[in-house]
Amino acid sequence: MTQALPKLITFDEFIEWYPNDCKRYELHKGVIVEMPPPTGEHEKVLGFIASRLTVEFVRLNLPYTIPKTAFVKTPSAESAYSPDVLLLNLDNLRNEPLFQKQSTVTQAASVPLVVEVVSTNWRDDYYDKLGDYEEMGIPEYWIADYAALGARKFIGNPKQPTIFVCQLVDGEYQMTPFQGNAAIASATFPELNLTAQQIFDAARY
Repeated sequence: MTQALPKLITFDEFIEWYPNDCKRYELHKGVIVEMPPPTGEHEKVLGFIASRLTVEFVRLNLPYTIPKTAFVKTPSAESAYSPDVLLLNLDNLRNEPLFQKQSTVTQAASVPLVVEVVSTNWRDDYYDKLGDYEEMGIPEYWIADYAALGARKFIGNPKQPTIFVCQLVDGEYQMTPFQGNAAIASATFPELNLTAQQIFDAARY
């Protein structure tokens, strides 16, 4: 007996469906995915990274902001992600057709940097989102694996907490790992004074 394939959802259908139930959802290749509730450690790491980036772009007087909730819609229109930290370029939002009504960006020029704090669904961050952010042309993508949840081929054996900074070079991400007291190198914020260990420590305070 042949089973019918589940119907894939379009972005417009996803936005129209999105409930106000205090849960987080994303659209992954046409399938609605409920995001797992974040842990306290996850939220502390997220907040720490967002605060350090905010201090930096305010210091440099850059036209950036970090929204509470917004979607990044991939070029194929099959996925819509709500990143843990989404740095937006305010100067380009006037060119975004979906931002005003749907808080959604579709252009790399609107997103200088995006951060995902790794949780139990770590494959999304290391595979799907990395590929989609790369295809979209987002210049810089951080994978903050503070709890060392990713595969050993990424973070070593034994596993070590790691921050990956993925820089777009000739259309492809070059992944650079940072562990321990290594200073994080960011093309978006070249003067950023931040170590991987400071991010890891944020989870414990």
